[in-house]
Amino acid sequence: MTKRTLTIRLKQDWKSSLRAAARKAASKSYQGEELHFQTAAVFFSKLTERRWELIGALQGKGAISIRELARQSKRDVKRVHEDVATLVELGIFEREASGVSCPFDLIHVDFEIARAA
Repeated sequence: MTKRTLTIRLKQDWKSSLRAAARKAASKSYQGEELHFQTAAVFFSKLTERRWELIGALQGKGAISIRELARQSKRDVKRVHEDVATLVELGIFEREASGVSCPFDLIHVDFEIARAA
């Protein structure tokens, strides 16, 4: 079974990201998956500290219910449900019959912040 990897990048040029994804998809071997954000502000608004905690709690554990994830993380079910919905929308979590899961064995975040020219 192939271990799944996710690389999260900050990349303002979304068109080049699409071209790179098309080239990667044409490859016959698994090369990992990528998630791109145009700015650091968008990245930090979508992947908050609480959401990273949920990723860490679920990564490598298989599917569990949102209620159980809330219990384990000692958080309100409604707030966990909202965070899980965002993580599913981003593709970091997947919905299954028995709950939600984080299918990635490795998540790598890659970005640089440079001063304006």
